[in-house]
Amino acid sequence: MMADETDNTIGANSGQVAGKDDGENGDNGVIGTVDGAGNTNNSADYTADVRSWETHRSGSVLMRGSMIPEQTPDQALLAFPGDDDDSADAAVGADKSDTALKAGSINQVAGKTGSDAALRAAKARGGKDWRHGDPWRVLRIQSEFVEGFDALADLGRALCVFGSARVKESEPEYRQAMRMGEMAAQNGITVITGGGPGIMEAANRGAAEAGGVSVGLGIELPHEEGLNQWVNLGMNFRYFFVRKMMFVKYSSALIVCPGGFGTLDEMFEILTLVQTGKTSPKPVVLFDTQYWKGLFDWVQGPMFDRGLISKEDLKKVQFTDDPEEAVRLAIGGMTK
Repeated sequence: MMADETDNTIGANSGQVAGKDDGENGDNGVIGTVDGAGNTNNSADYTADVRSWETHRSGSVLMRGSMIPEQTPDQALLAFPGDDDDSADAAVGADKSDTALKAGSINQVAGKTGSDAALRAAKARGGKDWRHGDPWRVLRIQSEFVEGFDALADLGRALCVFGSARVKESEPEYRQAMRMGEMAAQNGITVITGGGPGIMEAANRGAAEAGGVSVGLGIELPHEEGLNQWVNLGMNFRYFFVRKMMFVKYSSALIVCPGGFGTLDEMFEILTLVQTGKTSPKPVVLFDTQYWKGLFDWVQGPMFDRGLISKEDLKKVQFTDDPEEAVRLAIGGMTK
């Protein structure tokens, strides 16, 4: 981290309110304004405040006046002992600054209740916890990208199967998705899903039982139990957008089975990126024509009739009710 700098000098042409020294506006040489009642509002206090602003630099970031934080990120890091650190009182004794006193009082409050939750709540009241700040969030995001790229770089051609987590093993869609995963694996194609239950589990299961590579890209959600047991290469993501990036980057084709908001989000994300040329062309096969009929009647009707999409956009999706045909269409359209 670059050393922070503080510069007390602001140039004469840096945008402050200019004053006149001819006595027209009082002894301080500051231009005043007159309100509707004829009262003169002198801006001397404001101008003096601006001229006294410090300039704080942290790397490429510049802050002045009230925008300068009370603590730099590294100071905040050092100010909050860990949850298992009992040395807060010693830190306060060694450093009587407001920062250290604040850190000590936070741990004292937490110590009285004896709970981690109380510690977090006390920290939230007393100041920002560095672990929940944007700089640390950026590092978490970066780590997910690095781990994802590293784990998935050698997958080769891959078929992504999207669909609902709510489909039961007893339903026909489950068995159909299993067949898709099995057939893809038999053709040497990696199968990628969201790693959850339902359609995702079925496709992973079909691929795994056929001896193929079965990838699950999960997401941390309160109601999800983690990756299904048929995943033999998986990751759990904290951020949806990082997870979707992995779907886009490492999928050569997609089969979209019946699903809810999440399935629609993933499908339209891919279609948008293909439409705008932000990703390589990928075949998108929609399985179960009756399920998708209402949505695409609207797409091919009002949306197309108003000129909001083109004929070429309508060609970016194919429909089928046969799981084997879905795989053939997907594999046949792969470009990598």
